[in-house]
Amino acid sequence: MNKTVKTFEKNKFQEIRVGISEYEGNDLIDIRTWTLPKGAEEKVPTSKGISINVKLYPQIKEAVLALENELKEAKLI
Repeated sequence: MNKTVKTFEKNKFQEIRVGISEYEGNDLIDIRTWTLPKGAEEKVPTSKGISINVKLYPQIKEAVLALENELKEAKLI
């Protein structure tokens, strides 16, 4: 299964895509930068990103919530 769940703009030429993918029988959470090469019409994935086994989702969620708390305490968000 390859499915993009959320896309958001990083800058004029790049976007971040968050999704679910499969590689060698492993289900993965994929967070990756996509870019528009010169002369191209469609964005392509770059090597800048991370793929994490979905089994680690609870730890990822916990880490993101902890990060959110830290950002709020620092008044960054």
